[in-house]
Amino acid sequence: MPASGLRFPLSIQADKSEHSLIRTLLAVDESANSLTFAGDVPQGYLCRLMRTNLDNLIENAGMAADAAHSETAQNAGLCLVVSCVGRRLVMGQLTEEELDAVKGKLGESTTITGYYSYGELAPFSDILKCQLHNQTMTLTTIYE
Repeated sequence: MPASGLRFPLSIQADKSEHSLIRTLLAVDESANSLTFAGDVPQGYLCRLMRTNLDNLIENAGMAADAAHSETAQNAGLCLVVSCVGRRLVMGQLTEEELDAVKGKLGESTTITGYYSYGELAPFSDILKCQLHNQTMTLTTIYE
């Protein structure tokens, strides 16, 4: 499959009131007229073709770090960053800028560590149910 498919993930949601999930295109089967995605795409869901904007990815990583940062924590902290390998392929060297944006929001007293995965299991900030995400970055912060 052409790597350009990574730049156009699919946003899916049960209905407009639900949070959307991202699904990465893995393969195209022209003989069967089918697409294979990383994760379920349930029948009847609303789908939207997305387009990668690298500046927005970096900016939103900083916003996620801002939301994960504890204003009351005065001691050292740890941030576990799990990012999708598809995101890394799309962003290339700009992943360093994305991590710089996270570090800038969390401060020097928070140590950052992490890895690349083939999908992330994480809840939304307002829903405790974990779901599979693709082409996303998830942050978990722990403070003393």
